[in-house]
Amino acid sequence: MSTITEIVEVDVPVSTAYNQWTQFESFPEFMEGVERINQVDATHTHWVTKVGGVTREFDATITEQHPDERVAWRSDAGPDHAGVITFHRLADQKTRVTAQLTIDPEGFVENVGDKLGILDRRIKSDMERFKEFIEKRGRETGAWRGDVDHPGT
Repeated sequence: MSTITEIVEVDVPVSTAYNQWTQFESFPEFMEGVERINQVDATHTHWVTKVGGVTREFDATITEQHPDERVAWRSDAGPDHAGVITFHRLADQKTRVTAQLTIDPEGFVENVGDKLGILDRRIKSDMERFKEFIEKRGRETGAWRGDVDHPGT
């Protein structure tokens, strides 16, 4: 199991950064290795990824979501991972976006990538591309402002 934390500051309001992050189907535009994401319903997504020539498909469940604060998820099957993205208003036009992921690499290619720090660098690059993506646009491609309470709350 690896835990990765990456932080990026984006020059957009917190609501713009959060709204864009809820548009999972746009992730392939800034996440390396993400081929496609289908939003199945308010709390379920289906992912298709390709890393090191290996294609994987898996489902994930959004376990907690609060507008302008956080989005948390866990995989249902396939590569074992979970994470949370938090959004912190720094100023009217500046937001800190923090990604915390826990990943248990599946298969030889993923394990080697993890040991060599490739996963860490990939997440860092994805966060930098998110920054470029949202700052260049200046506005989100859509939004979902619903609340999903953590199970047991």
